Amino acid sequence: MKGNTLTDAVGIQHSPVTESARIVSLVPSITELLFALGLGEQVVGRSHYCVHPALAVAALPSVGGTKKIRHSRLRALRPSHVILNIDENPKLLADQLADYVPQIIVTHPLTPEDNVPLYRLIGSIFNRGAEAETLAATFEQALAELRQVAWLRRRVLYLIWRKPWMGVSRDTYIARMLALVEWETLPAESEARYPVLELNRALLDAADLVLFSSEPYRFQPADLNAFARTYDCPLEKLRLIDGEMTSWYGNRAIAGLAYLARFASENSQRSGAICSI
Repeated sequence: MKGNTLTDAVGIQHSPVTESARIVSLVPSITELLFALGLGEQVVGRSHYCVHPALAVAALPSVGGTKKIRHSRLRALRPSHVILNIDENPKLLADQLADYVPQIIVTHPLTPEDNVPLYRLIGSIFNRGAEAETLAATFEQALAELRQVAWLRRRVLYLIWRKPWMGVSRDTYIARMLALVEWETLPAESEARYPVLELNRALLDAADLVLFSSEPYRFQPADLNAFARTYDCPLEKLRLIDGEMTSWYGNRAIAGLAYLARFASENSQRSGAICSI
């Protein structure tokens, strides 16, 4: 977010609401954040991928995915605000929504530290400043505790998709989360933020661990076994990792810091294993 707590990721200045809002969130982690801030009664719609908190969002109408929505369904909800994210929602969708939604709020956290201004942006717009400050203080405490540990530097290949294989560049929120425990994502350089990967021996052997995320592709144990066979890669360097805990910002990022600390501690030893393809 910008320096002013009421300015969003594209520089739009927002005003605090003066009455109850009608909010549609097309960003799963933001939907969860709205409920954490006590705004659940003002959330009137969501995307299909907004799944937390489970019981509460199950009762909300879905307007479609994060890329394509049913505009007629969203119009019928008469939203005063729609919340988007630069990575998850295309600009074309934002432009279309601007034709009939009074307020479009665009978010774009790029680092874990961006969670604090995110809390304050949403909290300030929807008159939940005290709740936002509570989240900010909790997050900052968790972050400080994580930084007190002398983590072992490791190189990791973080996979988010197969057919084709895709990973993350270091210019992503995920990579910067992992960097908090001194884990460097591979490849070291990439023009794309989410590159298609050629899984050659050099890349696989450079990785101390290969991490298989639970989202957007939901890798399963069977995928690790197949990968080990296909690339003659020891299972001891392959791990499933909870993608919600590493890629979701908002209030889930607080639990994400604790999860990452546990995960890094459990995988702190170098295996020395190599793949031979």
